[in-house]
Amino acid sequence: MKKEKTRATEEEVASSASQLIDARIKELGDWRGETLARVRALIKQADPDVIEEWKWRGVPVWSHGGIICTGETYNSFVKMTFAKGASLEDPSNLFNASLEGNTRRAIDIREGESIDENALKTLIRAAVDLNTSVRAAARTKSVE
Repeated sequence: MKKEKTRATEEEVASSASQLIDARIKELGDWRGETLARVRALIKQADPDVIEEWKWRGVPVWSHGGIICTGETYNSFVKMTFAKGASLEDPSNLFNASLEGNTRRAIDIREGESIDENALKTLIRAAVDLNTSVRAAARTKSVE
């Protein structure tokens, strides 16, 4: 008798990741959890089609056509690392960490700091646009 392999659907994986992110926010139970929850809400507002993932043994990841950003929590800050941040325009100067690299850029949010919500949503949309334009360009090249 053959064993059938079952694969989790994208919806099941996303649901599981969302539940793990919910649990992380609850587990933190302090300003970091509140900040992560606020960042998550802003990401979803900026891109309703965002996919939530759980990678690298416990890092919330938001993707659309590739990774947009991660949401790591440390003792003194919440870090949003944008996978292709070095390629994004940042007129509001949100990026304040990982500025020396050629690829990533990050935003460290410390206790009591406010988030420029409109600027962050603009940055998230720009990351989605970059991801989807790169994928579209790659598909076009492979067809030619």
